[in-house]
Amino acid sequence: MKNAISWFEIPVKDYERAKTFYSSVTGSEIVDHPMENYKYGLFSYDMKNGGVGGALIQGEGINPSVDGAIIYLNGGEDLQVSLSKVESNGGKIVMPKTDIGENGFMAHFLDTEGNKIALHSMN
Repeated sequence: MKNAISWFEIPVKDYERAKTFYSSVTGSEIVDHPMENYKYGLFSYDMKNGGVGGALIQGEGINPSVDGAIIYLNGGEDLQVSLSKVESNGGKIVMPKTDIGENGFMAHFLDTEGNKIALHSMN
């Protein structure tokens, strides 16, 4: 097994608001991929080389939460760059950039939809 995670979905209540938020924070284009009964948008990822991908999803029974598993998004070269865009785009930082020793850095935030999400980088 190359990666412990193969795919993730972030539940949202307002797809367009979440798409704007995540596009700004991650610097990644989110491509609409409508599905029956769902609004769905794909984060960019390297599928050909086994990259882990994910999406935003809105639909009946899809509920954002601060409880449960926490998804760590790639914070790039320095997660502070992405983290600095969280609050100006409607989110809230709940754990600032934190040194985790040889494993780099992490930070947690609440997105515009009410999910607790994290960032990770080596710097």
